[in-house]
This record gives sequence, C-alpha cells and structure tokens, in this order.
Amino acid sequence: MAGLEDLYREIILDHYRTPRNRGELDPPALSADGHNPLCGDEIRISVAVQDGVVTDVRFSGSGCSISQSSASMMTSAIKGKPVEQVKSIVRRFKQMMTIDEEDTEIDESINLGDLEALQGVVKFPVRIKCATLGWNTLLDALATEQK
Repeated sequence: MAGLEDLYREIILDHYRTPRNRGELDPPALSADGHNPLCGDEIRISVAVQDGVVTDVRFSGSGCSISQSSASMMTSAIKGKPVEQVKSIVRRFKQMMTIDEEDTEIDESINLGDLEALQGVVKFPVRIKCATLGWNTLLDALATEQK
C-alpha cells in the first residue's frame, strides 16, 4: 500500500508543481471566487460553456498543495465534457471526499482517474475543504449561467 500512497503523492505534487489550465478566461466566460478562511486558500474558476459543453476551464489563485493540485486535476477532468456530466463528476468526487450532502444517486461508472490520488485527504478532515474548494467554486461559476 505504501507504493500506491507514494504514487498518489507524486501525482498531487506533479499537479502542484506543474499546474494544468492555470490562468483566467476573458468574459463572457463564467467565473466565481472561492476562499477557505481556515488556511487562506483562494481560487478563481473561469469556465467557458458553449452548447452545454465545457469548452475551456482555468483556475487562478494561491493556496496549499492540496487545493491547487485538486483544481489542476479538476480542470483536466472536466474540459470538453457536457455540463451535466461535469456535475456528475463533481458529485462523485465529493462522494469520494465523503461530504456529498445531496441525497442523489451517484454514477459509480464515473472513473475519477488521477483524482483518486486525493482520496487520502479524507484521513485529514481539515484538508477536505482544501481539496473541494475548486469544485465548489466551479459549481458557483456554473450556477451563474442560469441567472
């Protein structure tokens, strides 16, 4: 099991050192800001949606390795996917983090891939908010489309 934990740690550090999709998108992209006051993490998610599909997504901000690598992995996982599938991925990720508050059915067929590297975070409850900050901010950004 130690080998798997080492692999997961390397995936997290790789996304922290070399973040994917870092930056911001120009309007009319949807965007939202998130903040974790417990540890000072700040994040901005910018997402472009066209015909119900996430065509591009970026994140910016600063914070711990967990918040930043989780946001990097999230952007890689959702780019090019339909918004409804993105919401399913978010629910599945939050279920893995054991904080899915909605009483909804989870699609177990959703493969989280590298995101499973963050599963070890649940051993440290105070860090769950770090891992889910970008995800909750993504949902906030997508909700602005409906307004």
